[in-house]
Amino acid sequence: MKILAGNSNLPLARAIADYLDLPLTDASVRRFADDEIFVEIHENVRGEDVFVVQSTSAPANDHLMELLICIDALRRASAARITAVTPYFGYARQDRKPGPRTPISAKLVANLITEAGADRVLAVDLHAGQIQGFFDIPTDNLYAAPVMAADILSRGKVEDLMVVSPDVGGVVRARALAKRLAENVPLAIVDKRRDKPGSSEVMNIIGDVTGRECILIDDIIDSGGTLCNAAAALMEAGAASVTAYLTHGVLSGKAVERVSNSALKELVITDSIQPTEATLACDRIRVLPIAALMGEAIRRIADESSVSSLFD
Repeated sequence: MKILAGNSNLPLARAIADYLDLPLTDASVRRFADDEIFVEIHENVRGEDVFVVQSTSAPANDHLMELLICIDALRRASAARITAVTPYFGYARQDRKPGPRTPISAKLVANLITEAGADRVLAVDLHAGQIQGFFDIPTDNLYAAPVMAADILSRGKVEDLMVVSPDVGGVVRARALAKRLAENVPLAIVDKRRDKPGSSEVMNIIGDVTGRECILIDDIIDSGGTLCNAAAALMEAGAASVTAYLTHGVLSGKAVERVSNSALKELVITDSIQPTEATLACDRIRVLPIAALMGEAIRRIADESSVSSLFD
């Protein structure tokens, strides 16, 4: 088994390699003067089970091309099996046609990864479960909920907790987290209307949050508008505090500033996307490591043992 890292999230790739007690594969991923990407692998990978760790985060197109070229280089170097490990799978929000004459870009990216030569895919908290069906190769979707639940339980009692979904579509995710915390942790839902991408208007709260320590759970925070609006609405409805747990901290534009000025007590994200300096400097944002979760999943894939039992 070998671990090959792209440039999108080297700290996470190194942490996964450390968990597996393996060195990163010696390779160069660099650019020519015109920004063309070039990959050269400096050690033998013939017959090896190779895992390419590369989030397709911003700049998404550059990191996606890096992933595709790494896969192609490994295929031409006669690797026995190539697994595309995408802690954050970019373009996942384009998983359906929202209107006429629009693409389903998540399916296109799935096709690109498959055609490049990947034999399987490993991702974390895909935006929509059906994206697994976009691939014609085996796809494992890991969940960050066990890591989040352990963190929540380590920080205090659960009696006053309430898990909150920021929209109706996230209820399944919220219910799964609530079950991991305790049998009787209640749920609430923020009912909102989205006028255009990146903006939302909170309408009302479904559920009584009065005096509750609210845990907002979602998969992606991008501009932060939805989350901050939801936190404000929960506080206005009588919540004691609002803490948000998000898997993928995209945090584009002024998102970090928006979080700093919000009603959120704390925003907790994983390192599926490498945090920026601004993110790390914000005292309201904390980063949870997921290298152990991903490393264990990679070990099980290599050993041909169960990955789903990680979440039993």
